[in-house]
Amino acid sequence: MRETAQGLLELTRPGNAVASGVLTFIGAFVAGLAGPNGGLVLDTAPEVRAAAAVLATVLAVGGGNAINDYFDRDIDRINAPERPIPRGAVSPRGALAFSVGLFGLAVGLTLLLPLLAIGIALFNLVALVAYTELFKGLPGVGNLVVAYLGGSTFLFGGAAVGGDLSTAGVLFALAALSTFAREVVKDVEDIAGDREEGLNTLPIAVGERRSLVVAAAALGLAVLASPLPYVTGTFGAAYLVLVLPADAVMAYAAYESFSDATAGQSRLKYGMFLAMASFVVGRAVVVV
Repeated sequence: MRETAQGLLELTRPGNAVASGVLTFIGAFVAGLAGPNGGLVLDTAPEVRAAAAVLATVLAVGGGNAINDYFDRDIDRINAPERPIPRGAVSPRGALAFSVGLFGLAVGLTLLLPLLAIGIALFNLVALVAYTELFKGLPGVGNLVVAYLGGSTFLFGGAAVGGDLSTAGVLFALAALSTFAREVVKDVEDIAGDREEGLNTLPIAVGERRSLVVAAAALGLAVLASPLPYVTGTFGAAYLVLVLPADAVMAYAAYESFSDATAGQSRLKYGMFLAMASFVVGRAVVVV
């Protein structure tokens, strides 16, 4: 029983699920945690809806990770035998039922939110399952789906509190572009293993260097667009003070990836975290 419980927790990749919940909270915070309700439950406070959105995100991402392990169970028996299903801690049917249960809880929480947030959540749920079963091995397409899902957490958080989605939309675009770049660089890093598994990722389809050029171009767009909240007057100088170093880190990461994809994608992750922090600080300073 204990081994099964531990295995179910591992299926969710709790660190990844909680991190996604944090991104949803940032979206709600940046959007203002205020605004018209527009939802099915008209007396819920923005703070309550933000909490529901965060928990729904954690549950949905956990469910997505679990169903991903269900579909990848044959590959994991060779490449990741320590995962819960290959080592026998959780049966495939148990993992599938657990995933469906998490998705059900997430949908239930989502019904407390405005209609726009419900629409985003349902679309994301379909995209998540479709990615796992259909798009994961398609060159570039899987990267785009993951990029959208990562960025959409900010839109979901903003929509959950009925806040101003213009700023959350900018954050969505920046996060999606940088996530796409990181996913492509990570595919370059994993090209040997992916080729053995028969996956047709972008680096395998068009070559490593061309893929890195695509990643660098996406990251360049994100860097060029990052000052927009300051230029439009949404955030002040505090935002700029943080986002410019984040841009520098990500730009260097793109350059570094051409010689060392592992180091590049790791540095890019830190640059993305710093960029997210700049939005939180920018919003907090405006509120004060």
